[in-house]
Amino acid sequence: MSQGEYLKIVEREIQRVNKIIDWKILRGENYSREARDHKLLLKKVKYVARQNFWRNLAEKIFPRFVSPF
Repeated sequence: MSQGEYLKIVEREIQRVNKIIDWKILRGENYSREARDHKLLLKKVKYVARQNFWRNLAEKIFPRFVSPF
């Protein structure tokens, strides 16, 4: 699975959890479990973004030494 596909899946899951949270807020229910899931999913997105940042930076600084894979 490529990083792009992984990010799409995670973003879809974030949207699903957001809808559940919204409905629970409207009904006055507790949504702490969903909030925890949402936070975990955001961490996953940030982790991938951070990896891409450092990989791009390394490619710019050391273009010969970074593998294309």
